[in-house]
Amino acid sequence: VQLQASGGGLVQAGGSLRLSCAVSGRTFTGITMAWFRQAPGKEREFVVGIRWSDNTKTYATAVKGRFSVSRDNAKSSLYLQMNSLKPEDTAVYYCALTPRSHIIFSQLGVSSSYNYWGQGTQVTVSS
Repeated sequence: VQLQASGGGLVQAGGSLRLSCAVSGRTFTGITMAWFRQAPGKEREFVVGIRWSDNTKTYATAVKGRFSVSRDNAKSSLYLQMNSLKPEDTAVYYCALTPRSHIIFSQLGVSSSYNYWGQGTQVTVSS
């Protein structure tokens, strides 16, 4: 299983970016996926998770209302639309996947729940 993240870049505060994560090596069904991010000198933190079994989505408080996750089954891709970006959103963004579709809600934001990770894409928000 391979995850390829893309779409990062440099944007001014208040701007938008759309990240993509292309999945290959398995079917795009019966899974749970998430986006995490890691800023310099900080631990990796959860951004958003989406569970295929019931389309449950959960967002970190810091991004709720500004970020939106979606998927395209035909393209085996996960997306993260990021609006109203802030300098504190600057980080490397990683997509992650677990082949478990019924992961319990409390585990959606736990990095160890995920078996496969993309290489990360840098997002830099200037003030």
